[in-house]
Amino acid sequence: MTDPTPAERSTSSGPPALALGVILVVVGLVLFLGQLLDIGIGDIGIGDIGWPFFVIAIGLVLLVLGLSVVRETGLIVGGTVVTVVGLVLFYQHRTDHWESWAYAWALVGPAASGLGLALSGIRFRDGGDVRRGTWGMLGGLALFAIGFLFFEGVIGISGERLPFADWVLPVAVIVIGAVLLARGLMQRRDHAAP
Repeated sequence: MTDPTPAERSTSSGPPALALGVILVVVGLVLFLGQLLDIGIGDIGIGDIGWPFFVIAIGLVLLVLGLSVVRETGLIVGGTVVTVVGLVLFYQHRTDHWESWAYAWALVGPAASGLGLALSGIRFRDGGDVRRGTWGMLGGLALFAIGFLFFEGVIGISGERLPFADWVLPVAVIVIGAVLLARGLMQRRDHAAP
């Protein structure tokens, strides 16, 4: 069996819907059996980990299905995003640092979807997706770093400012801007070359 082409991966909607349907039915049955048998979350040790475990688990299932069973880019990206959402929620649940959503969204949106696209590109041997995904992931990480420096270092959203020197945020923004500028110039040069 050969790997689907990018066009075939983007147009196939049946298999991902079927896989997601199977996952939801299985999760629902497990929850229903847990109620019938009076098995609580705390009884199976998941209560110690916290409810974000369920989000992480669902994300990992979607990611594995996308990479191996269904072989669908959308499922890979979706699974990566859901897994990262679960990891951020796990951190926030354990630390009670919910205000970090002010900048943690950058890990979920651009960084996680970029990672998912890069993983899909690796899986399906598509260098364009690897490149686009890597840049998306790096862009998301840069936004996260700037947000962290601003919200934790300048504003002190958690209640206390981090002890950064005043020059750290502007230098970080300049460095990230220079990298993005260099990338834009390289892309422009690549598109202009015959």
